[in-house]
Amino acid sequence: MTMRTHRIAAIGAAAFVALGATAWLAETASAQDTNERGRAVYEYWCAPCHAPGPGHPGTQSLQVKYNGSVPAVLLERTDLTPEAVKVFVRQGVLSMAPFRKTEISDEDLDALARYVTRK
Repeated sequence: MTMRTHRIAAIGAAAFVALGATAWLAETASAQDTNERGRAVYEYWCAPCHAPGPGHPGTQSLQVKYNGSVPAVLLERTDLTPEAVKVFVRQGVLSMAPFRKTEISDEDLDALARYVTRK
């Protein structure tokens, strides 16, 4: 190989690595954005009923329903799937009313489901 061929190969390899790094950074930033979006949706729509402590009817209801066999606080649960979260949000459960797409968009619901089940 000539010096020029080595240089072209090195530039090509560097460009390939840079593109991979850029894609990884974009994916990481996207995941962080989704996590922040999910957290924001949770804080606005879910936390008033499902946060820890007294005075949160969703948490109290789950405590009664499961009698301590699973955590009553949603963010402490490890048994929920994104699909289950989406069904509960869209259809409601027991005393929890369903949320319309005009309240929680499909994109926000996706982010919420990933946030709640991130463990």
